[in-house]
Amino acid sequence: MSKFNILIVDDVAENIHSLQMMIEDSFDVNILTALSAQEGMEILMREDVDLILSDVQMPEIDGFEFAEYLKGIEKNKDIPIVFITGIYDKDEYKTRGYNLGAVEYITKPIDDVLLNSKLKVYIDIFEKSKSNKEELEKKNELLIHQAKMATMGEMIGVIAHQLKQPINVISLCCEDVKYTHMYSKIDDEFIEDFTKNTSEQIDYLSTTIENFRDFFNPNKTKRQFSLLEVIDKSTNLLLKQIEKHNVEFNIDVPNDNMVYGVDTELEQVILNLITNALDVFDEKNIENRKITIKSLSKQNVTIFSFEDNAGGIPDELISQIFDPYYTTKETGTGTGLYMVKLVIKTSFKGELKVSNTQEGLKYTIALPVSST
Repeated sequence: MSKFNILIVDDVAENIHSLQMMIEDSFDVNILTALSAQEGMEILMREDVDLILSDVQMPEIDGFEFAEYLKGIEKNKDIPIVFITGIYDKDEYKTRGYNLGAVEYITKPIDDVLLNSKLKVYIDIFEKSKSNKEELEKKNELLIHQAKMATMGEMIGVIAHQLKQPINVISLCCEDVKYTHMYSKIDDEFIEDFTKNTSEQIDYLSTTIENFRDFFNPNKTKRQFSLLEVIDKSTNLLLKQIEKHNVEFNIDVPNDNMVYGVDTELEQVILNLITNALDVFDEKNIENRKITIKSLSKQNVTIFSFEDNAGGIPDELISQIFDPYYTTKETGTGTGLYMVKLVIKTSFKGELKVSNTQEGLKYTIALPVSST
């Protein structure tokens, strides 16, 4: 358990010794001593002090100047100072001391009963503060543990949502095998295409798992990459589902629009936006389905928009769609768009906005072009 630390500053060694003896007779505290203000400053730079007892009349730097110096240092500005004086008992000197932050004056010769009563006040405050601090630390530890468990639960839901996408694509590929075999149309080209598609999805499954393991790692590798390449890779991974849902894709993204971060994390963002739109298209029975992705770069930011024509959502619900577990879909988990927000805000330090358009929902995302 930490003890109450008192710093005594006086240019007369005998005064320090007698004051130290008086305090140690009544209290179990740590006492640090200094024979000058300069020495006291050095001690305060390396030690934590809870109370300063300082003589006023000292050579070179007096007690007032010492107090004025301490108030200019963040670490020491809130340490209570008690002036011990034998000559500065006039009101003008006391006023000066109080203005500098002194909390008490004790006159010489020192009354040990008065000294003890004053010290007891500060030590009691210290003990109460220490008890409150320890209690707060225990509460914080419990809250941190609960937050970690909640985050773990959220991330498990997000991972499950992410893994569903490639699993659905693999399922579609397997259905292709079944019906193609039924009509005796399996040939070398079909096998090669099947192998390519399923291998890509399996690779994506593996990469997704690794990415989640690395998601909260502050030292993960970030680099500059092409936004268009990430969009192309994401749409290719979902090509089977896009074709099944009969969606027209319009991509207007220049080759030189760059983004700084982890490319596979942005793939997850785009995949979530696409699959979310596909689900809404189905639920609302939308015809002539369209998804439009546009981008532009200015200064040190690349801004891209993702827009669908699925009818949008009520304006009063827009502020909630990125909340964990919030969903407007009957079978939704509410983790997909939460993941989008988590990646954009936490990993990329970017900005994310959503709005209704005349035809549907529009996501506008601003991402850094470089690390600076």
